[in-house]
Amino acid sequence: MKRWGAPLAVRTRLTLWYTAILFVMLLVVSVLSYSRLRWTIMQDLDTSLLTVAQVIHDTGYPGSDLAAGPETALRQILGPEFYDKFFQLVDPEGRPGARSTQLRDRALPLSAAARANAARGVRTFETVRLATGEWVRLLTLPITRRGQLTHLVQVGIPLERTERTLARYLESLLVLVPLGLVLAAAGGVIIARAGLQPVDAMSRMARRITTGEDLAQRIVPRGTGDELDHLAETLNAMLARLEGLFAQMRRFAADAAHELRTPLTVLKGEIEVALRAERSTEEYRRVLASSLEEVERLTRLAEDLLLLSRFAARMPPPRSRVELDSLLVDAFDVGVRLGQAQGVAVRLGEVCPAAVEGDAAALRRAIVNLVDNAVKYTPGGKVELSLGCADGRASIVVSDTGIGIDPADAQRVFEPFVRLDTRTQEAGGAGLGLAIARSIVRAHGGTISVESSLGAGSTFTIRLPLA
Repeated sequence: MKRWGAPLAVRTRLTLWYTAILFVMLLVVSVLSYSRLRWTIMQDLDTSLLTVAQVIHDTGYPGSDLAAGPETALRQILGPEFYDKFFQLVDPEGRPGARSTQLRDRALPLSAAARANAARGVRTFETVRLATGEWVRLLTLPITRRGQLTHLVQVGIPLERTERTLARYLESLLVLVPLGLVLAAAGGVIIARAGLQPVDAMSRMARRITTGEDLAQRIVPRGTGDELDHLAETLNAMLARLEGLFAQMRRFAADAAHELRTPLTVLKGEIEVALRAERSTEEYRRVLASSLEEVERLTRLAEDLLLLSRFAARMPPPRSRVELDSLLVDAFDVGVRLGQAQGVAVRLGEVCPAAVEGDAAALRRAIVNLVDNAVKYTPGGKVELSLGCADGRASIVVSDTGIGIDPADAQRVFEPFVRLDTRTQEAGGAGLGLAIARSIVRAHGGTISVESSLGAGSTFTIRLPLA
C-alpha cells in the first residue's frame, strides 16, 4: 500500500505531465478556435450588413422609387440576404426617418462615435444593446450627394442566433476537451507502461545480479540502438566493474588471511614446542624473542592493512601545506641507510622546490615505500631520487638499475599482496608497499605510474597537483 507523501512512479509522472501538457494545448487551441469562429461570424455579419447598406446607398434613396416601399424593394433585390435584418434612415442631425417594420416604434441608437465617423464619410460597425435588452450588430453608413452628407443608413441584425451558435460550439468544447483528456491519459498510461517495460525488466535483472550470487550475468540489449540499449550497456559496464571489485575483495580477503595465518602458525608452533618440556631460561628467551618478531610482523601487517583500507576508501587526508623537497631529502636519508645493507648506491638528483596540500606523514610513507622497493630489487645497483615541476604538477621520480619488471606485469605490481619476486617475502614483505603508495597518491588527487623492462631497471613517477 502506497503511503501518503511517497514519490510517484515514473510512469505515473509521465502520464500526469503528458496529460497536463495536452490539457494546456487543448485549452489554447479551444480558445483560439472559439475566438477565430467568433471573428469569422462577425466578419460575415459585417459583410452582409455592408451589402444591404450599399444597396440602399446605390439605389439613390431617398430620391428614388425605393422611397415608396423601401423594405419591399429591398426584399425583392436582396432576397434571402435581407432575412432577419432591419434598417433605419437618419438625417445628419440624428432624427430618425424611414425604418423596417420590425423596428415598429423603436429606434436604433446613433452613437457619438458613429456620428463623428459619418461626418468624415467613414462607416462604423458596432455592437449595441437596444432598449429591449436585445444585442444587435449595427452598421452606420453615411450617404452623400454632391459632397454633402444627406442621410445616414443604419442596418442591424440580431445577435441571438450568433450567440446560440457560439454557445453550442462552446458546449461541444466543454464535452470534447475533457473526453479527449481522459482518452489521452488512458493512452498515456498504456504508452508509459509499454515504454518502461524494458526498464522494469532491466531493474529486475539488475536486482538479481547485484545480490552478488551471479555477477557474471549481463543484461541483453534489444538491438534497437536507442536510449534503453545505451542504459543496458552502461549497466553491463557497471556490472563488469562490480564483478572485478568482488573478485578483488575475495582475493584481498584470501591473501590477507594467508598473510595473517603464516606468522600466527609460526607463533603458535614455537609456543607449543616451548611448552612440551621444561626449557632453560636461555631457550625460553630465544622462543620469546622469536615470538616477538612474529608479533611485530603481525602488527606491521595490521597497520598496513588499516592504512591501505583507509586510503582505498578515499577518505580525505588531513590538509596542510607540505614541502615536497623536504620530504624527498628525508626519504633519501632513509634510502641511504637501507642501501648500505644491500650494497646499493642511493643518490639525490635534481630537486625543484615544490609544495602540495595534503598529509605529510602519508606522502612520506608513499615515497619511502618506493625507495624501499627500489633498494630491494637493485642489489649492488643504483637508485636515484628527483623532484621536478611542470604544468602545475610536481613529479617525484624514483628510478633504479635493478632487475626490472615485465611490461605485462607493470600494473599488477600496484595490487595488494602481489609479489613478482620472492625477495620481498624472504625480507618479510607482504606485497602491500606499492598498493599503499598508490592509495595515498590517489587520495591526494595524484597519479602513480611505472616504466620498466626486464633487466633494465624501473622508474616510478608520482605526480601531484601543486598547492
